[in-house]
Amino acid sequence: MTSSALAPQALRADLLDFTAPPSWGSPTLQGVRFRPDHWLLVGADGRIQGAEPAATFTPGPDWQQHDHRGHLLMPGFIDTHVHAPQLDVIASWGATLLDWLNTYTFPAEQRYADPAVAAEGAARFLDALLAHGTTAAVVFPTVHRASAEALFEAASQRGMRLITGKVLMNRHAPEGLRDDVDGARADCEALIQRWHGQGRNAYAVTVRFAVTSTPEQLAMAGELGRHHPGLYMQTHVAENRDEVAWVARLFPEARSYLDVYHRAGLLHERAVLAHGIWLDAQDRALLRDTGAHIAHSPSSNLFLGSGLFDWQAAVDSGHGVSIASDVGGGTSLSLTRTLAEAYKVQALRGTTLSAWTLLHAATRGAAEALGLSREIGHLDPGATADLAVWRWAEGPVGHHRDAVATGAVPGLAAQPLHARVFAWLTLADERQLAATYVAGRRRAGRGGGG
Repeated sequence: MTSSALAPQALRADLLDFTAPPSWGSPTLQGVRFRPDHWLLVGADGRIQGAEPAATFTPGPDWQQHDHRGHLLMPGFIDTHVHAPQLDVIASWGATLLDWLNTYTFPAEQRYADPAVAAEGAARFLDALLAHGTTAAVVFPTVHRASAEALFEAASQRGMRLITGKVLMNRHAPEGLRDDVDGARADCEALIQRWHGQGRNAYAVTVRFAVTSTPEQLAMAGELGRHHPGLYMQTHVAENRDEVAWVARLFPEARSYLDVYHRAGLLHERAVLAHGIWLDAQDRALLRDTGAHIAHSPSSNLFLGSGLFDWQAAVDSGHGVSIASDVGGGTSLSLTRTLAEAYKVQALRGTTLSAWTLLHAATRGAAEALGLSREIGHLDPGATADLAVWRWAEGPVGHHRDAVATGAVPGLAAQPLHARVFAWLTLADERQLAATYVAGRRRAGRGGGG
């Protein structure tokens, strides 16, 4: 952790966040809080103290000022499912899920048995998240204890909120990527003791997917959660139809893929399950009743041809949904790009999402799903100042589109706020990131303010 003192700071920008869930799919301003040209005040403890309009408030000499005037300031994004070692294989050609694992993922992950490789990879990965405006994440390392250690250590150095844990995988994986029940339990216990609740780190019992764990290992994973209240659980579920069929053959006693995890005691309010494409109504009700939620991974689902997630069915059944890049099946760590892909997936299903629904799922909605809404995901007083400052536009097309939205093009009236934000969201990527702040400290960005 950085030891130098943090001065009180005032950041001037257009502030956007959410006070409540927005109306599903609607561009109305329900739950939306937009405060153009305001000062966001951050105390020496790295927490938000409040916000004041720049027209009537001037920070005193004790405040370090960052003038991001004319920029969009939001809470940092929260990526709820992403694989740190898979930066090695992002954008690899020609595979569906199970082929992807065997051809690309498993060979890349074998390298992380080396602590030096794990440390280098963790630093590269977390810096890349910050460079995309993501300040908190739920992360898969590898089966190796060293890979989880490296992520926790690197996140602590950067002050980031991180949820991770050693991957459990004791069958249907190559040599060097398999553990065993007793050894895995010992590794998890040691990691929990050292890292869970230390600083901004939290431990997640990390089941790769049902195929790669025996019933005995799944039972052990459930026991860990019961013995250590407050642990998270992360895994994959119902991503690909071939995968679903394989799980059915391996676990004939289970009603469904999701039921495999339920029987092992792995579904609870801190359970994060990636994908959830091939679920039925009973599965969705089970998610609702246990408090578990789905980390929707649209870029990966499209790239691997896995299917189209039914977000409307999730809303109708009442279970939570957050947004995940799922790199390396996903093709970018940028959650703006990922949200744009989520819009397209739902359009193919006949649902039109608003910018508000999308952005809420990557900020306050994700924080609520993770039980972290007192800490992150919004700009309320008391929240940790995990922030991302964005340029409204980049390049000739982006600048022209933003000028149309704001009424700066002669003969065209200004558009509602939603139209401007939706255009920004659809066109934006990490090149528009001016600055990323973690607990009030600037950690990344391409300029655009003091």
